[in-house]
Amino acid sequence: MVERRLLCPDRVRKISGSFAFIEHRFLRDGFWASLSQYELLLYLFLVIAGDRKGISFYSYDKICTLLRVSVDKHILARNSLIEKDLIAFDGEFFQVLSLPEKVIKSSCLPLKTPEEMEKHDPATVHQLIMHSLGENHD
Repeated sequence: MVERRLLCPDRVRKISGSFAFIEHRFLRDGFWASLSQYELLLYLFLVIAGDRKGISFYSYDKICTLLRVSVDKHILARNSLIEKDLIAFDGEFFQVLSLPEKVIKSSCLPLKTPEEMEKHDPATVHQLIMHSLGENHD
């Protein structure tokens, strides 16, 4: 067993006030490696922002401002984290979920261009309008 010594004994981390944690399994079992940089950023933010049950109520505009990401990047990261069963979202609140048994891979390729976003992202205004009109132009 490796002996571990404190590098800065006067700066040992203490938990006071609110508490956030990430299971070691998140790194060890490949969840970290399965996420894009925006997914990681949003996931870590939600872990830090959440209460003891993982609930967070930051609005998308506040999250985008704090993380310095566009709404489109936020939506893609949010939807991917939902698909990977790491978070839940009801339109108002987020909940960081307990880790699933194993890493869930994304079923679709990431949308990289504004044109792909407009045509294929279900959260864009274009898609919402087309869907509401009963039109589907894929």
